[in-house]
Amino acid sequence: MNVLNPASYHYKKSKSTAAFLFILIMIAGLLMNLGMSSLTDMDGFYADKVQELHDPHVSITMNSASCKAAYRDFLSSYPGVREVETERVILLSSATIPFYKHDLGYGIRTMVLDADAARNIAPVKLIEAASIEYEDGIYVPYSLKVRGGYELGDRFPVTYRNKQYSYRVAGFFESTLMGTPKLDMLKLYLPQAGYLQLSKDAGPAAQGTLMSAILTDSEQSGTLLMDYYRAFPQSNETVIPGFWAADTHMAEDGGAFIVYFVSLILVVFAAVIVLVSLLVIKYRVTDRIEAGMVNIGVLKAMGYTRLQIVFMYVMPFIWLAFAASVAGVALSCAVMPLYGNMVSALAGLVWNGSAYAGFTLACVGTATFLVFAVAFFSAAPICRLHPVDALRGGIKSHNFKRNYLPLSRTRGGVHWLLACKTALAAGRQNLLLGCIMAAVTFASVFSVVLYYNTAIDKTALFRMIGSETPDVGIQVESGTDSLQLLAAIRQMTGVDKAIVMESIPTVIQGQNVSAEIIDQFEYLDNKSVYEGRYPLYDNEIAVTGKLAGLLGKTIGDSIKVEAVNGSYVYLITGLNQSFSAEGKGASLTLAGLNHLIPGHNGMSINVYLQGDSKTAFMQEVLAEYGSLIRSLTDVNESKESGTQVYGSALLAVMTVILSISVLVVVLILFLVIKTSVLKRRREVGILKVAGYTSFQLIAQLTLSIVPVTVAGVVAGGALGALYTNGILELLLADAGISRVRFIVPMPYIAMLCTVIAAFSYLVSLFVARSIKWITPYVLISE
Repeated sequence: MNVLNPASYHYKKSKSTAAFLFILIMIAGLLMNLGMSSLTDMDGFYADKVQELHDPHVSITMNSASCKAAYRDFLSSYPGVREVETERVILLSSATIPFYKHDLGYGIRTMVLDADAARNIAPVKLIEAASIEYEDGIYVPYSLKVRGGYELGDRFPVTYRNKQYSYRVAGFFESTLMGTPKLDMLKLYLPQAGYLQLSKDAGPAAQGTLMSAILTDSEQSGTLLMDYYRAFPQSNETVIPGFWAADTHMAEDGGAFIVYFVSLILVVFAAVIVLVSLLVIKYRVTDRIEAGMVNIGVLKAMGYTRLQIVFMYVMPFIWLAFAASVAGVALSCAVMPLYGNMVSALAGLVWNGSAYAGFTLACVGTATFLVFAVAFFSAAPICRLHPVDALRGGIKSHNFKRNYLPLSRTRGGVHWLLACKTALAAGRQNLLLGCIMAAVTFASVFSVVLYYNTAIDKTALFRMIGSETPDVGIQVESGTDSLQLLAAIRQMTGVDKAIVMESIPTVIQGQNVSAEIIDQFEYLDNKSVYEGRYPLYDNEIAVTGKLAGLLGKTIGDSIKVEAVNGSYVYLITGLNQSFSAEGKGASLTLAGLNHLIPGHNGMSINVYLQGDSKTAFMQEVLAEYGSLIRSLTDVNESKESGTQVYGSALLAVMTVILSISVLVVVLILFLVIKTSVLKRRREVGILKVAGYTSFQLIAQLTLSIVPVTVAGVVAGGALGALYTNGILELLLADAGISRVRFIVPMPYIAMLCTVIAAFSYLVSLFVARSIKWITPYVLISE
C-alpha cells in the first residue's frame, strides 16, 4: 500500500514543527561543515602556503659583520636541503611599529628587504598593490591588514633609535615566518630608493645577512636548525649580534591552534543543536502516536503492516533532515568567505577555504541517519499496539495518576493551582523543555566564560599558558653582562622584582623542545606547574605533562637534555603546561643552563614595577643604562595587541552561540506552547464558558511553563559554571594543556541566566496569545 501520501500529511498538519526542525538542522549543518572544513584544511595549510609562496623552511639572520661563509656552507651541504639563498638586509634590533592602525605601537625586531632585488626564495608576491606609485611607499605583511585594519595609502610609521620614518602602505604580502609578531621578527619591503636611504640612516650596526633554506622534507626543518646549533655553539645573541633563527614548525605552532580551537567549538555546538533536534523529534513522534491512536488502529484495520505505519511516521523526518542538512551545507559554502576572513586574521595568511565533498556528504548522511534512528525507535511502540486497543484510544497506555493538587483541599490561588496541574500532567513535555533550556544555557555560559577570559580579564589565560606579564621587557645588548644589569635594575626605585627569562631550543630524547630559562622561579606571577614544583637546583628540570607522557616519564625520573654541543642529565621535579612547540616544553634554572651552554646568562630581563610608572621607569633606565640595552618593550601593550585578534574571534563565536541560543529558545517555546494549546482546545473552551478570561488562561499556561524554563536555565547555568573548565581541559589536551582554571564571572552568568529566563517568560506570553482566538462558538462550529 502507498505510505507516501499519509506520510506527507504530517507537513500539512505540523508546519510550525517542520519549520522549527528545518531551521535547527540547517544551522547544525552550517556550523558542522564550517568547522570540519577548517579543521581538515588547517592540517596542511601551512605546508601548502610555504609551497605556494616558495617560502623558506628555515631562516637564519645575523649582523653581517658576524656572518661567515661556513654558515652558508653548512646549509648548502646539509642532507635534504634543496635550495639555499643569502641576501643583505637591514636588521632593526627593535623598531616601534603600530600593529593596529590607531595604536602607539611597541618594539619588535624588524627586517627590511629591498623589494626590487632579485630573489628565488620568498619572492615578493603582493596580494594587493596601490594603483599609484608612492615615493615613500612600503610593503607590509597581510596580517596588518586583516588584524590591524590598515588599507592601501595609510600612513605607516616606523621608529628606530628615537627617529621616526613615515611611509605610506603601497601593498600587502604574505610571509609564513615573518608575517606576524609571533616569532619576534617582522618583515617589511621598501623600494630600492627607500631601502638605500634607510640603510644609510641606520648605519653599519643595522646591516644584516639573511640565509634561507628550502628542504625536500619540511618535517626536517627543526632537525636542521638543531644541527646548526650543534655545529655553531656560538649561535646566540650573546655572541652574535642580531642572531635570529626560525623554522616552519615554529610558525605553525600556536597560529594554527587557535583556528583549530574555534573550529572545534563550532563542531561541538553543532552537535548540541543536533541533540536538541533529536529530542524534539522524539517528543513529536511520541506525541503524534498518542494523538493519532485511533488513526493507527484504522490503518491497521485497513491492512497496513506495522512497518508501513512506522515509516509513515518516520519518513517525514527523514525528508526534513535530508533537505535541511543539504540547505545547511549549501549555506556554509555561501558564508565560507566570511569565515575565511576570521581564519585569515587568526593565521595572518590568506585562507581560501572550501567545503570538502567527503565532509559535505558526511554531514548530510550523519544528520539523516541520526534522525532516522531516533524517529524509528520512537515509533517502534506502534509495532506492539493491537488494532483493537488503538481503536479504543490506547486504553492500555492510559495512566490514571493520583491527583496531587485537588482544588478543594490545596491552598493557593486557583490560577496558580491550575498552572501546576497542567505542568504535572505534561511530564514528557516539561522534561524536553527543561533539557533544551539547560543545553542552550550551558552553551551560552561556556561562550561567555571563554570570552571573558580571553578579552576582558586575561589573567587566567596567561596563567594557563604560563605566559608572564611583566610591565617592561628589556633586551640586553650583545656582549653585556646581563646579571650585572639585572642586579642594578633590581635596586632602582619603583622596581618590585626583575628576572632573567628567555627560551632556547633543546633536544630531549629525540624531541625538539623549547626550554625556558629563569633565574628565580619564585618571582613568576603566572606559575604553570600543576604537579610537583619548579626546579631549584642546577640538576633539576620541570617538563610539560605532554612531553612527559610522550617519553613515559614522571616526577622523580631522570631525563637527558641536549643543547648546542652539550648534554646533561636532569631530575624531573615538576610537570607544567605550555602552548608552545605543540605542548612540548621544559624549564631550567640559569645555573642548570650552564651545564649545556657554559657562561650563557640570558639576554632578556622582565621587570615588574610597583606602581603605574612604566613611562618614567623606561626613560630612567634608558638614560642610565641605554648603552647596555638593545630594546625596551611595554609588555602589557604588546600582549594586549597580540591577543586582540583572538578576543575578536571569540567575540564572534560568542555572538553566534548566543544568537542561535536565542533562536532555539524562541522556537522550542513556540513549539511546546502551540502543541499544548492544540491539545487543550476543548478544555480551554470549557474554561472560557465557565467564566475564565483569555488573560487568565494565558497566565495559567505561562505559569505552567515558567518553572520548567527557570529550572532548566538554573541547571544549565550551574553546569556551565562547574564544568566549563573541565570541558576546556578536554578540548585543549592535544595542545599540551592539562589544567584550566578560567575565572567564572558569577555576576555575568547570573545576569545571563536572568535575561534568558525573563526572555523565555516574555516569549511564552506572546506565543500563548493564540488562546484569545479559541472561543466556545469556534469549538461548537468545529
